[in-house]
Amino acid sequence: MSSPTGPASGLPVRMPRPRQPGRHRRPEPLAAPEGAPALVLAVPGTPSAATRSLAEEVVSIARSELPGLDARIGHLDGDDAEFPTLQSVLTRTSEERVERFERARAAGVEAPEPDGPAAVVVPLLVGPDGALLRRVRQAVMDSRVAADLTDVLGPHPLLAEALHVRLSEAGLARADRARLFTVATAADGIILASVGGEEAVQAAGITGMLLAARLAVPVMAAALDEEGAIAATAEQLRSSGSQQLALAPYLIGPELDAGLLDEAAKEAGCSAAEALGPYPAIGKLALAKYTTTLGIAPQQPQGTPAR
Repeated sequence: MSSPTGPASGLPVRMPRPRQPGRHRRPEPLAAPEGAPALVLAVPGTPSAATRSLAEEVVSIARSELPGLDARIGHLDGDDAEFPTLQSVLTRTSEERVERFERARAAGVEAPEPDGPAAVVVPLLVGPDGALLRRVRQAVMDSRVAADLTDVLGPHPLLAEALHVRLSEAGLARADRARLFTVATAADGIILASVGGEEAVQAAGITGMLLAARLAVPVMAAALDEEGAIAATAEQLRSSGSQQLALAPYLIGPELDAGLLDEAAKEAGCSAAEALGPYPAIGKLALAKYTTTLGIAPQQPQGTPAR
């Protein structure tokens, strides 16, 4: 047991490390400010155990990057039982903030009255999807809670890195262009599949250019939810000389309708990589949206240079 003066006799005493002097000292770790709004991840798609696990991993990554972060998950299509809706999560977040203030006041502790947004809502989307974003905005409005809504996570160099990794995991791209080994199934043309209409395709195209620079192969974006768009893009790539194509979902996963990706891959006559899922960059970008909104981070995470 510990005593008021320190650990009990015989237990090791953990002393803080002295700060390294000079210009090369490590920066003090960033932590969430006391009383900061919660980060609420708005998760699209049909709720499931897999979707919840993915979202939990994303917020876990965000918490590991910012100690003290209050991160929560709200589902657009939740049931408020097993899967809480975005609206109910926002309402509860605001109520808990008021409750904390009232408990502090009752205990005689000086605490500022709740002010400003109770939450920062971050859509779990890499690209713009007008229909889903309208639903997110409506849920925020219906909650009647003061909350800020961020942009989607992309485009960003880290997403190009994530796509590269997913392609390499599927054997469709080399993990490292600097090494002199080959992958027999490596694609010489990539179809970047998005959902959300023409705006989403254009946004995916920006990340696609970054991916093309990493892989040194042509990359074209196409709408997964537009009939015939993937097959037409595959034909365009083949007519320009690409013979071995790959389909790379520019999607996290929950927003993807079951079977849509497999059907598109069959139409295009090519193999497909997995969706981005809880790749570490997703959690880091979600946190970057949150910290930038609050002005507690100087910049977004930097992309890893192509190798």
